[in-house]
Amino acid sequence: MARVLKKLWPAPLLAGAVAFVMSVAPAQAATWSSTDAFGTWSNGGYELNNDVWGGGAGPQTIWANSYGNWGVWANHPDTGGIKSYPHVARTVGTPVNSLSWVSSSFNVSVPGGGAYETAYDIWDSGYHNEIMLWMNKTGPVGPLGSYQGTVSVGGHTWSAYKGSNGSNAVFSLVRNGNTSAGAVDILAVLKWMEYSEGWFGNVNLGSVQFGYEITSSSGGMNFVSNSYSLGWG
Repeated sequence: MARVLKKLWPAPLLAGAVAFVMSVAPAQAATWSSTDAFGTWSNGGYELNNDVWGGGAGPQTIWANSYGNWGVWANHPDTGGIKSYPHVARTVGTPVNSLSWVSSSFNVSVPGGGAYETAYDIWDSGYHNEIMLWMNKTGPVGPLGSYQGTVSVGGHTWSAYKGSNGSNAVFSLVRNGNTSAGAVDILAVLKWMEYSEGWFGNVNLGSVQFGYEITSSSGGMNFVSNSYSLGWG
């Protein structure tokens, strides 16, 4: 799972869009790129972050032409433990119960090997509650916490997990069946957690992040967001 180090979101899909690449290193010229562990770039109200935060990480390069066109090449060894969470983020800053809708769509190209998941990482403004939505996963990776059962909400059927990383509560929904493209009704997920499960109250929706939580990608692998959008109102 992700942590605060990252600084750590059609009708409504109008607040965002994301992007593309393939090879043994960034394959195309980009407006911005970085090999810095926490290299960041702000564009259009969004922030891109390379976010190489884990121990034993190898080299990783993030590139972007805009907040809606980006990708990452990573070469992390086949060892345990999360190495990085390259992602795009935007802050909503509104109480959940004051929102009428929060929705997102994505389309990604990801490797067939390695160990990682493509995931939303959603925080309240105080970083007390972390909500992860796993859209696809490959290799020996799994969510934190204990299994809570199966739920259909937000346009998908998930296996639900609840736990803590010692700093904050972590609630994870792992999609039953990988997908590389789709839409998610994020507000429906948050309200299910609030009203049906009582996992938190009317929190202030903070940073909504989307990216790739990578454990291993030996030899160099590309993770590409062909499109991404986030909207709320």
